[in-house]
Amino acid sequence: MTEPITVLVVDDHDLLRQGVVTALSRHDDLKVVGEAATGEEAVTMAAELTPTVVVMDLLMPGIGGVGATRELSRCSDARVLALTSFVDNDLVAQALDAGAVSYLLKNVDAADLAEAVRMTARGRSAFAPEATRVLSERRTERPLQDLTERERDVAMLLANGRSNSDIAHELSLSIFTVKNHVSQILSKLQVKSRTQAAAVILRADEART
Repeated sequence: MTEPITVLVVDDHDLLRQGVVTALSRHDDLKVVGEAATGEEAVTMAAELTPTVVVMDLLMPGIGGVGATRELSRCSDARVLALTSFVDNDLVAQALDAGAVSYLLKNVDAADLAEAVRMTARGRSAFAPEATRVLSERRTERPLQDLTERERDVAMLLANGRSNSDIAHELSLSIFTVKNHVSQILSKLQVKSRTQAAAVILRADEART
């Protein structure tokens, strides 16, 4: 039997957090392993529980969801699904720059949220239409804009023909983490292969210099 996808749910509103937990717990292939009410708690609990996916509210006290997402992208293999009430271009951009894999609004249907968690666990992005528009505009202007700093490091090595093991050694990352980053790079660049990704990365790098 396939192991369930483990999920950490983060939201400072108890009622909303419980609603997400209840919605996800109805699915046998999803297992909520923890709940957090702040960004700081999210980072600490992710280190302890090693969830596959973190469902992250963005506007919270303290470092907030964006700061927590950025920290998780640096120190965890968990993939972040940003879940927020707000449609704001800057917030979308900040979440994606911090390393969020997916971005949905809290009015999403329960079934769609569950499917988005599954997609995020596989490294595939799920976006609300509002986030998709922002993403499309940014891709047109600067193709690499949506890559995090670490993803850009991986992308440049990938474009230079380095293997996953070479990238892992050079950046002091695990092979699993490198594979996650490569999957995210392909998804964000909307390409299907490393070769196609390398072409996009090299064109963007030439245009920048």
